[in-house]
Amino acid sequence: MALSLLRTAFNTVKEKGLLHALRDAKHDGLLASLLDGNLMETKLHSIGARLVGVDKFGNKYYEKLINTQYGRHRWVEYADKKRYNASSVPPEWHGWLHYITDHTPDQLEGMKPVRYGIEHKPNLSGEGEDVTYHSKGHALNPSQRDWTRYEPWGTQ
Repeated sequence: MALSLLRTAFNTVKEKGLLHALRDAKHDGLLASLLDGNLMETKLHSIGARLVGVDKFGNKYYEKLINTQYGRHRWVEYADKKRYNASSVPPEWHGWLHYITDHTPDQLEGMKPVRYGIEHKPNLSGEGEDVTYHSKGHALNPSQRDWTRYEPWGTQ
């Protein structure tokens, strides 16, 4: 894996020249990703890959068919670089990523049946107290029930 990454990086420098390769690396966020190992791996792996599309959340989908193991030649680069969340991938792109279909959502638009319900939203569980659901009796619910109405039964 590391050898193929070095080979693609060397080929990019050879094709574009060092100055253009560094400029492209800065534009693509490669230099900013040095602190994050996962993002760095994705950036290095995407050298020589084809950008297949971008979804409504800003996620970028890549495919690389040459010098890549089958099953690892499609991947997503999440729009939110600080906190990646797999639930931000819409169902149409999920099917393409997991080899359920070879058609991208743009190609499937004509074949797409009418959907019932609402548009896909990322799952925000565990993302903070402002988006976490709390029942009416929960202590962290801002509209907590008023339990002061309760009067204990007493003997008179």
